[in-house]
Amino acid sequence: MQEFLEKTYYGNTVQQYLIAAAIILIGLILVRIVNYIIDHRLKKLTQATDNVVDDYVIESVDRFGIPVLHFLVIYLGIKSLNLSAQAAEILRIATLVFVTFFAVRFISTTFLTLVKSYVRRQENGEEKVKQLGGVMLIINAFVWIIGILVLLDNMGINVTAMIAGLGIGGIAIALAAQNILGDLFNYFVIFFDRPFEIGDFIIIDDKMGVIEYIGIKTTRVKSLTGEQLVFSNSDLTSSRIHNYKRMQRRRIVFKIGVIYQTSLEQVKEIPAVLRAAVESQKELTQFDRAHFQAYGESSLDFEVVYFVLSADYNQYMDVQQAINLYIFEEFEKMGVEFAYPTRTLFVNGQESDKENESADQA
Repeated sequence: MQEFLEKTYYGNTVQQYLIAAAIILIGLILVRIVNYIIDHRLKKLTQATDNVVDDYVIESVDRFGIPVLHFLVIYLGIKSLNLSAQAAEILRIATLVFVTFFAVRFISTTFLTLVKSYVRRQENGEEKVKQLGGVMLIINAFVWIIGILVLLDNMGINVTAMIAGLGIGGIAIALAAQNILGDLFNYFVIFFDRPFEIGDFIIIDDKMGVIEYIGIKTTRVKSLTGEQLVFSNSDLTSSRIHNYKRMQRRRIVFKIGVIYQTSLEQVKEIPAVLRAAVESQKELTQFDRAHFQAYGESSLDFEVVYFVLSADYNQYMDVQQAINLYIFEEFEKMGVEFAYPTRTLFVNGQESDKENESADQA
């Protein structure tokens, strides 16, 4: 038995191989026990608390700590052997790649979790989290680039010249892609300044619709007629945007005209009727004013101003319809007629005909 244990293969005895295997086996069993404790004990304890920090710590240990422990156990087992220079270099590079990969993932996940936690504490936090896609992509790209550069530097590759080359190339790319970079910077303007969010109803010039997606370069809007409108972020930040979702109440101004044959008493009564029409919807409206405004070309014009206590457009239309019906009904009772464009021509025909007849007889 001792003779078998002392046999040498690739610079190591069988006994050394068995010790390495024992280290790996015992280590994996211990890691499995730790994983069981985390899944069945610690997670239940953290779920019972209101603190989200302990939840994140346990989740991070489960996602990143356990794989690192597995790798560490295997590394210690292999490291206990007498390795050739080539095998040792392969192990070193594999360790660098593994550690860099999980370190970058941990840093990226931690940073994004902090950003999400900060955004969720704001008003309409869950809707704002949906807009983090572009920010997450840029943060991940930046962290991975730094991680890869660190990895290459530890592998003995000169990254200084590479960074200098990337700097010169970056200037050339920036000059060639000014519009794309402009949209990218305006994406950050939209994200941090919040002129609108996903789900907001906006009007831009003669285009209108609901914000459906905010991307790094473009923002997509679902129009009322069903098609998708695509705007570049630069166009949006340089335009005047009407955001109706943030409207607390809707100010309404409308005019009606009655015919000139309306009596003075009726004209005096009409503002009170218009006020009563608005106040008939008292739970949904707030009356402001109603006045005999002007003498029109073919009508006596009245102007009404009131507020609908909601931003919902359908509710506004229901209220306006009810007010119009109320006015129609009251005017019908009063005998007041609505005006429409008319012209009355007065002709003094009889006197002109007599004058012409006298001239012919003379």
